Amino acid sequence: MTTAELLEPLARLRTDEIVVTAMSTVRPWGRLSDHDLDFASADSAMGHTADLALGLALAQPDRRVVCLNGDGSMMMTLGTLATIIESGAKNLVLFVIDNGTYEITGNQKVPAAGVVDWAAMAAAAGFWRTYRFDDAAAYAMTIGEILAGEGPVFVQVKVERGNARPISRSQIEEARYLKTSMATWSRQMRATLMEDNS
Repeated sequence: MTTAELLEPLARLRTDEIVVTAMSTVRPWGRLSDHDLDFASADSAMGHTADLALGLALAQPDRRVVCLNGDGSMMMTLGTLATIIESGAKNLVLFVIDNGTYEITGNQKVPAAGVVDWAAMAAAAGFWRTYRFDDAAAYAMTIGEILAGEGPVFVQVKVERGNARPISRSQIEEARYLKTSMATWSRQMRATLMEDNS
């Protein structure tokens, strides 16, 4: 499956969910979505995208949060799987984009790439809704089910390796959420959430 085949069905069904992207999905998602509730987590604290998404889910319990995490990032913070379950968050959908590499830093191999069963790990941590896909058609047919109902939900998607380069946070970037600093975008996103909740 390609990254586009992963993201396009999700973008078509997306309504008012917060979408947190990491590493190799940051630019592709920005080409499909220009929403104030998109958040690019690719600059620092590598491995903590799922933690950030969990914090947003707990702070916004009436809004679904979709986290597009990388396998390399997930490997760095495996304890987050248990923390999500312990938190009781019901509105989080955690994707692990399994391409086997730390793509954005030079395609270094993720430890145990191709061996780790991410969905089985999530199930062992306590996720009762888990999915695993390597076929684009099967995934596209199931994405509505994934986004509906109670979470937390875990989705492992095997995708082809790409060649994304590091994020610059400047006007040369296509995506609006990359044209400004993370701090500025965070304040803008917070204002949107406060306005929506008023």
